[in-house]
Amino acid sequence: MYSKENIREWLMRSMNDPFAKILSKNSNLTKTQLETLLIDILAENITEKTLKTEEKAKLRLLKADISRGSFNRTLQQARKNVIQSIYTILLLGYLGIFEDTRLDPYLEVANKLQTYMSAYKDMIGNEGTKGEYLRIVRMLHEELESSLERLSKPRTR
Repeated sequence: MYSKENIREWLMRSMNDPFAKILSKNSNLTKTQLETLLIDILAENITEKTLKTEEKAKLRLLKADISRGSFNRTLQQARKNVIQSIYTILLLGYLGIFEDTRLDPYLEVANKLQTYMSAYKDMIGNEGTKGEYLRIVRMLHEELESSLERLSKPRTR
């Protein structure tokens, strides 16, 4: 069984992950909203039991000891931002915007991210060739991080 500290450590690792930092900095979610959403969605998966809102609120790192109402308001804001982002993606797809070649670098980064995650999961599950997997994962990590940094900087025309 996982303790509150295990969950908070996992949450801290997630929030401090270099890719998560770059992606969240350029997303529609505030750090607090992202943290709250992660707690709401993933804490129960980790503990394998249903957590009350009060328990979830106590897991927060950024501003611990908040009220149930404050946690719920932040969670609602996060969910609204995620849903609006999904609708934006759907709208752009419907209007054919994704066929514009200017979006190709973003699609390439999405594919690199998927490749990285797949290689990382393989590395964790495969003890025998860990050295080679580690080299590949490091290389993908560096390439992906530089791509994300490059795309996050505004371009002038």
